[in-house]
Amino acid sequence: MKKLLYILLISLTGFLSSCEDESSYDDSKVTYYVNFDMKGEQTTLVTVGSSYTDEGVVATEGETDITSSVVKTGTVDPTKVGVYYISYSATNVDGYSSSVTRTVIVYDPTITTDISGTYKVASGSYRYWLSSGAKVSFSGYDVALTYVAPGIFEASDYFGGYYDKRAGYGSTYAMKGFLKLNSDNTLEALSGTVAGWGDSFKSFDNAKYDPASGSVYWEVAYAGSMVFYITLTK
Repeated sequence: MKKLLYILLISLTGFLSSCEDESSYDDSKVTYYVNFDMKGEQTTLVTVGSSYTDEGVVATEGETDITSSVVKTGTVDPTKVGVYYISYSATNVDGYSSSVTRTVIVYDPTITTDISGTYKVASGSYRYWLSSGAKVSFSGYDVALTYVAPGIFEASDYFGGYYDKRAGYGSTYAMKGFLKLNSDNTLEALSGTVAGWGDSFKSFDNAKYDPASGSVYWEVAYAGSMVFYITLTK
């Protein structure tokens, strides 16, 4: 009986010791993702013909400065009106990448016409299916043109609300982008992105602003299979 009790005591002691060892063993590890502190503005305006010097970023991983390991991509041509993107990326010690992007807009200060405002997609707008020739007419949806800089505007949806509002897909399926207004009132798309599908237009044609009526018109070819003919009025 004493021998059995002795064996039980030894087993219990070993079990408690094992539990103590397991509870004191800590294999956890904190991962610090790269944090970027952008110098200057995230959206920077530059007058065409001037110079541009990128201010860069400060990157930290936890409390460690890793700015020297940042990879910068993208260039800016300050002699040409347009929208440019400078991206900064870095990878932490665990192999996780992070990035941040600066938008640089080069503009022409001599363009003084302001076409910003909230427009309605006018009657006569439609989507044209190239393979079948089918037309889907639609109208009445809001499209905003937001003033960014002289001659530069941001459009809320080149599709005119077709997928966002008519189809009910939501705002990630609107094609947002920057527009350039020229001195002859023609328009050029400087960018355009559908976040939900991760793509852009094939072409942006015959776009113009009509000062007499205050209307805006463009034709957007998309996905190689359709064209959106959009007229906007206030």
